[in-house]
Amino acid sequence: MWLNPGHGAALAALPFELVWATTWEEEANDFVAPVLGLPVLPFIRWLSPRPEPEPGSGVFWKTPEIVAWAKGRAFAWVDDEITNADRAWVVEHHGGPALLHRVDPRRGLTADDFGALERWAAALPR
Repeated sequence: MWLNPGHGAALAALPFELVWATTWEEEANDFVAPVLGLPVLPFIRWLSPRPEPEPGSGVFWKTPEIVAWAKGRAFAWVDDEITNADRAWVVEHHGGPALLHRVDPRRGLTADDFGALERWAAALPR
């Protein structure tokens, strides 16, 4: 995994409550957050064994868990495994605004990604 220490300040500047949605769970606070200069953040604790969406649906196993965690609140999720199947599942199962933003795993977060997150947050009803 490659981490860009400059991303911590950019993430902290976003108008979001940051939450880890990684299989690292609380260990992201020990190993990832210090490199990025982020404080200890809340995290989603995944069920064990991992829940699996309907076979053949193409829905990422994290998707239902993130929607359950959001409890109808607006959320933006950034991941390199998000697909259109996940977006469709969220539209069907989540009652609030949601941005599922796929990041190219070969490039990581870019200025364009941060811009998309900022624009989406700015467009949310206040």
